[in-house]
Amino acid sequence: MKIEIETRFLDIDKKDLIEKLKKFDAIDEGEVKLDEIIFYDKDLVWINEGKLIRLRKVNSKIKLTYKHNKEQKIDSVEEVEFEVSDFDEAKILLESIGLIAYRVVEKRRHTLRLDGVTIDIDEWPRIPVYAEFEGNSVEELKNIVKKLGLKWEERFDSDPRFVYKHYGFNFDKLRWVTFDRFE
Repeated sequence: MKIEIETRFLDIDKKDLIEKLKKFDAIDEGEVKLDEIIFYDKDLVWINEGKLIRLRKVNSKIKLTYKHNKEQKIDSVEEVEFEVSDFDEAKILLESIGLIAYRVVEKRRHTLRLDGVTIDIDEWPRIPVYAEFEGNSVEELKNIVKKLGLKWEERFDSDPRFVYKHYGFNFDKLRWVTFDRFE
């Protein structure tokens, strides 16, 4: 299991950030749509424990991920992630072992890479665009943030549940977070 080191910057001007990244010769991997299903245990205890299993489809690539974010800090997410070959069969497997397909999510993501750091500019339904910075160390993230002229102290270290809470939504109650359906 690896520890994910990431932080977010909310209310990002997408066009401006992409231009800044390109000035530093960032590798632009383009934009994709992500379709996800979030699974919790049948008693929904995992929600309050910061645990989930995510089944994600991006183009023809499908990944299954377990995340446990105990403390909502920059380096507190334990993660196991691997590819699977069939989205529908993976969903059936997870439901067969008693997990609940609790939330359907879609978002658009523009990914760039600079100096070993992945910068995902995410567009989610009903909230402003934000950027997620993921790297191998906190120091690495600090260097990129400084290079881009962002203020480290303005970062947001919590996961999307808390991003939505920041904007006044109770993400734990939402079952559909898509551009066509939000309930």
